[in-house]
Amino acid sequence: MSDFPKFVEFREEGPREGFQIEKKIYPIEDRIELIDMLSETGLKRIQVGSFVSPKYVPQMADTGELFQRIKRKPGVNYTSLWLNDKGFRKALTAHEVDIDPRLLFYPSESFAQANNNCSSLEMREKQREWVRLYKEEGYTVDAAYVMTAFGCNFEGPMPQERILDDFRFILQLCEEEQIPVPILVVADTMGWGNPEAVKRMIGALRELAPDARIGMHIHDTRGLGIANVYAALSMGVDMFESSVAGLGGCPFAGHGHARAAGNVCTEDAVFLCHELGIETGIDLDKLIAAAVKAEDIIDAPLMGRVMHTGGLDKYRKAS
Repeated sequence: MSDFPKFVEFREEGPREGFQIEKKIYPIEDRIELIDMLSETGLKRIQVGSFVSPKYVPQMADTGELFQRIKRKPGVNYTSLWLNDKGFRKALTAHEVDIDPRLLFYPSESFAQANNNCSSLEMREKQREWVRLYKEEGYTVDAAYVMTAFGCNFEGPMPQERILDDFRFILQLCEEEQIPVPILVVADTMGWGNPEAVKRMIGALRELAPDARIGMHIHDTRGLGIANVYAALSMGVDMFESSVAGLGGCPFAGHGHARAAGNVCTEDAVFLCHELGIETGIDLDKLIAAAVKAEDIIDAPLMGRVMHTGGLDKYRKAS
């Protein structure tokens, strides 16, 4: 039996997730235009870029300038990603960054080393320091992510119990630090999930934390992204991170082909919600226009489907 939410929040990651994996560094003017177009779609949270090492991710070296030059729309949060204390400090001092404090957990030892240059246990313990750092700066943790939640290209399938162990740690940490439980985000970082695995994971997480809000970060690496979104929706999940036009992916995930590594496509997932009668607050036509712009910038076919066909409203009106 399905338990669809009435409203779903989409957090757009295309401007960061999309361009970080590209070998080419695209003109900042094009990326500003894309962000400004996304601002007009009804999206309430857009991840502009990341404050990470320019040595390893040179595509994000101008994130500070991006924040200075975008046109801010009231009611829209413009956020960034960081992977360590130094990145967080940069975000604090950059121009009008909307801070969304997060915690990051790596069940995969190999991915922890590749993405964060530390062990999974070290990263877990660092989260205690992050909580306190956020407190010192007057912030409450917004979301806690457990990555490679279904499998890892370096280590293979991830046992569900290993993932739940990290979520248990999160709940315990919140109790110890006397902070509200954040959004618990199941992150299929390398595209190993399938609909039944998603249902099992969400069901187990709901048993563990019945009152927590659950979100998903889904990659469409192997073509199951929308199917996994549907499965999560049927379990009541009401927050998804996605990328316009299916842009992007993780540059440290070990995929054979970068074009196959992208986050689930925002406009396709929004279209699915609308077809199911679920509200999103997003103008699909404006979102499609932004997706077309993203494809123009990349100058190569992107993974989105609805961007190439349009929605169904115009056909319904014509009939």
